[in-house]
Amino acid sequence: MDDVDGMNLATVWEAVAATVPDAPALIHGPHVTTWREFEDRAARLAAHLHTWGVGEGTKVALYMRNQPEYLEASFAAFKVRASTVNVNYRYLGPELAYLLDNSDAEAVVFHVEFADRLDEVRADLSMLATFVCVGSDALHPCPEWATALEDVLANNEPMPPIERSGDDLWLLYTGGTTGMPKGVMWPHRSLLGSSGATFAAIKAPVPANVDEVSATVRAFHDRGKAIRILPAAPLMHGTSALTSMAVLSAGGSVVTLTSPSFDADELCAAVQEHAVSQLTIVGDAFARPILDAMSAADAAGEPYDLTSLRVILSSGVMWSQQSKDELHRWCTASLADALGSSEGIGFASSVARPGQSASTAKFALGEHAKVIDDDGRDVVAGSGQRGLLAVGGPIPIGYYNDPEKTAATFRIIGGRVWSVPGDFATVEADGTIRLLGRGSACINTAGEKVYPEEVEETLKLHPAVIDANVVGIADDKWGQAVVAVVSLDPAAAQVEKAAQIDPAQVDEAALIAHTKSHLASYKCPKHVVVVDEVHRGPNGKADYRWAVQVVGSALSPVVGRTD
Repeated sequence: MDDVDGMNLATVWEAVAATVPDAPALIHGPHVTTWREFEDRAARLAAHLHTWGVGEGTKVALYMRNQPEYLEASFAAFKVRASTVNVNYRYLGPELAYLLDNSDAEAVVFHVEFADRLDEVRADLSMLATFVCVGSDALHPCPEWATALEDVLANNEPMPPIERSGDDLWLLYTGGTTGMPKGVMWPHRSLLGSSGATFAAIKAPVPANVDEVSATVRAFHDRGKAIRILPAAPLMHGTSALTSMAVLSAGGSVVTLTSPSFDADELCAAVQEHAVSQLTIVGDAFARPILDAMSAADAAGEPYDLTSLRVILSSGVMWSQQSKDELHRWCTASLADALGSSEGIGFASSVARPGQSASTAKFALGEHAKVIDDDGRDVVAGSGQRGLLAVGGPIPIGYYNDPEKTAATFRIIGGRVWSVPGDFATVEADGTIRLLGRGSACINTAGEKVYPEEVEETLKLHPAVIDANVVGIADDKWGQAVVAVVSLDPAAAQVEKAAQIDPAQVDEAALIAHTKSHLASYKCPKHVVVVDEVHRGPNGKADYRWAVQVVGSALSPVVGRTD
């Protein structure tokens, strides 16, 4: 391997394990996995996958919450040159089946808590060949159609290293324009190439070969700079996954929380106990609960100690200046607000330091980024012209099995490929940019992408609903809250007698409950506004501007609530 283009994460991590075998790699509650153990467990799982035909180009789905096994399974898949597929553990049957089918997954590593959901769909997915169950015990046994991970580890010898390629892929599934997820194809060379900020902590370049990996990792540890990162958001999302993989590539360790849902007190305690140096969050949805936990602990006379934190990184949703300023009451970390997406990172960033505030939604363009007009020309600074953010450099190569969407997002401009996912911005006279938001109707709620059409169609499955519009409304906690505007059929009680639907009883709670029986809960409306008729344009398309106005008038006392 002569340069970073040939580097594969499995090969990098094997070099790390050989360099610092006794250093911590994974920390989960009181349990610490050393780099030697991390490599050994991954190699044994890789051997099992290999016996089932998993190899170059095969897809391995990861269906777990944040835990060490998520990264062990990633390492194992990379070892055999397979691609991992991130499964959103909030998905219900149809959503889960679509993702596993669309990704051509042939193996699944899943937590036992999701066994019933997986069992519902596996019979219809003929490509699935092997299932590895994590977390089974006497009370929660491994299903008969799967193999317990600990049995896999006990019954397989570690698979020896093999030759790999920097073109091997990591698949990051994200929402599509129809609401169905699409797999963004990241080559390993781009994953490693985009981790420059991590190696900059010791002013080192991204390693270009195994010898440089070893030397750089040794430098991190010898200087006492080894990074401990706590990804507060799920590893199934890009921000946590990308930053965690970068830290592992630098010989650091990943700290994961044990609670099934976000617990700000557990996070603060983990930062304190494990001397976490880097924290990844998703805007105010995480920052505000952390601030509440810090304030409550201080009031109780038992303040948390966050002095180990050097960087808090947020990406995926707006992060307000107010919460950044409040965080600096409790820590001296640099607060890095990064503009990135599943389709590329390094679009722009904003860094707030103690005594140096940073405005909401105002960013400095990244090294490989620019703002372009409809013709691909650079937007002139200070012109007030709205343009699209574009990033070059180490980026994905497209969407899995979707050449049309690939061509629309990954555009050739000036003889090179740029990722243009659809975020609009203006360029100020000083060269900074102000983010305007995604050009489509996509709703970003606490970093989760929700597409209105999917929620609208689900609402219209209810026999009392005639029509629906779904929009995102600014919310203090979630960034945007999903809100629906619906019209009801007054004759539904007669038409749907078998269902015994009474429109008078079809209230907000009933409609929200209906969507939750079909969709992951984060996609479901937090509020429903009933109108006589949902307004549409002459072409039949939804009028989202009208819907936002209706919601604003109807919910003005509650918009922005954080309950």
